Amino acid sequence: MVVILLGPPGVGKGTQGARLVDELGWVRIATGDLLRAARREGTDLGRKAQEYMDAGDLVPDDLIVALVKEHLAGLGADTGVLFDGFPRTVPQAVSLDAMLPELSRKVDGVLLFEAPADVLFKRISGRRSSPEGRVYNVYFDPPRQEGICDVTGSSLVHRADDEPETVERRLAVYEEQTAPLISYYDAAPTRVMRIEGDRPMAEVEEAVRQELARELDVTVGSR
Repeated sequence: MVVILLGPPGVGKGTQGARLVDELGWVRIATGDLLRAARREGTDLGRKAQEYMDAGDLVPDDLIVALVKEHLAGLGADTGVLFDGFPRTVPQAVSLDAMLPELSRKVDGVLLFEAPADVLFKRISGRRSSPEGRVYNVYFDPPRQEGICDVTGSSLVHRADDEPETVERRLAVYEEQTAPLISYYDAAPTRVMRIEGDRPMAEVEEAVRQELARELDVTVGSR
């Protein structure tokens, strides 16, 4: 089984993906992790990727897909796979669809998490983090005292990635580069399971369970 997580920044797909991997015993594949591992291990693909990154260039799609193929080939044939953050563009999706049959696999489903743009903006730009890793949100889950962690009393930090200008840019990049994947998969023989990501976390989790059971006959919590 191969399932893709799709959705804009701040929609919560990473949280739900982590739970799915834990409960299903699947393997999560994120290309950033693959690149770091390949560089650390000094593989041929890792060295090629490093050359592009050292030059300040993006790693080409064909090299990313080759890394994914190499990783998939090392998994058992019956190992479920959850793609997180890949593919990011339609060309990557086309390359993935061309490669998977070589490993007797295909994309079985896409979990599409959706939420209004204003909610996404507040979720990301409202984050405040403590040095110990606790995360608050000034809109949805504020600390009792502004700028101070409830537990340790340490000062909360607004990360650069969460600054309003950066958030606007991240959402714009998603709309330009990644959102076209929705139409691509809607037109493909792939089950697209739409999840309302602006609901409480428990409701989102239950919706994911129901969609996987109904569309792919996958029971979450059963390996």
